[in-house]
Amino acid sequence: MNEVTNLVERYLRWLRDKTAIRQVREWFEITTPFLDRHNDYIQIYAKRENGGFVLTDDGYTLGDLEISGCSIDTPKRQELFQTVLNGFGVQSREGALVVHATSDNFPLRKHNLVQAILSVNDMFFTAAPTVQSLFFEDVARWLDLSEVRYLTKVKFSGKTGFDHVFDFAIPRSRSAPERLIRAISNPTRDRAESFVFAWFDTKEARPPNSQAIAMLNDSERAVPTQVRDALRSYDIRPVPWSEREQVRESLAA
Repeated sequence: MNEVTNLVERYLRWLRDKTAIRQVREWFEITTPFLDRHNDYIQIYAKRENGGFVLTDDGYTLGDLEISGCSIDTPKRQELFQTVLNGFGVQSREGALVVHATSDNFPLRKHNLVQAILSVNDMFFTAAPTVQSLFFEDVARWLDLSEVRYLTKVKFSGKTGFDHVFDFAIPRSRSAPERLIRAISNPTRDRAESFVFAWFDTKEARPPNSQAIAMLNDSERAVPTQVRDALRSYDIRPVPWSEREQVRESLAA
């Protein structure tokens, strides 16, 4: 219990210490400690509106994917994109991701917007200079071929009140416990720490012996050792995509 509480407190303190705010006319520019696919800090914008606040990414997330030649204009990807947004209570308006907040739930809503940005960002990776593939779809396709039963985009609320979405949830069986999986296309330390926080914030509410697994995209570069170590330190099993066959039987159990 103390370990979980300490971890959550350290994570929230890290968020506060690493977040910078700058006012630009009626907007507040919030620079978060999370990195996008280009290793730039993710920025969101907030302003007062109708007695509350509106928060947005100003169209950066989808615009960046379009510029990179990666669109979400197919029905399958549109469905997945909307599922991600619904899981965090985020809306898409004219290409921008948007949430509304009150003074009471501002931290929660800011967290939801940032996590939605990360989730949309992490759906994609560059398989070749001009070819884009959806990492989530690759993982789902492999699970299907492996005859693994699963649910997608499952949301749980943690003890902090924050919502966390897991890409895949494999129900427990007679021979195996529940397994929660997150597909991470850009395995960085901050992505690992975000998953650690999500897992420990929800772990106590899950069935005993539930397991967490991180599927890590190493198609372009090796997964950093510090990412693997950070995950293992908190009982999350790191599985590089190139080593996925090692867990096929255990996931299908």
